[in-house]
Amino acid sequence: MQLGMIGLGRMGGNMVERLMRKGHSCVVTDYHPEAVSKYQAKGAIGVANLDEFAQQLTKPRAAWVMVPAGGPTETTVSDLAKRFEAG
Repeated sequence: MQLGMIGLGRMGGNMVERLMRKGHSCVVTDYHPEAVSKYQAKGAIGVANLDEFAQQLTKPRAAWVMVPAGGPTETTVSDLAKRFEAG
């Protein structure tokens, strides 16, 4: 299974590690490039922005958003929705 993770803080990063240990493929992005590099070195597909994120995920796409509550979550989900098509 492939899963995209937006947000590689304590929770998102640990989830990516667990998923990869079980053989899942992860596409990851974060506002901090060093976080992306860290998980890329562990085997994740790291991308720099949401356009690349959407392109790297195979259809049907599955994405998990683990960003701070409030404004960043709503903005991130809205921006991501513009890059995903229905279905």
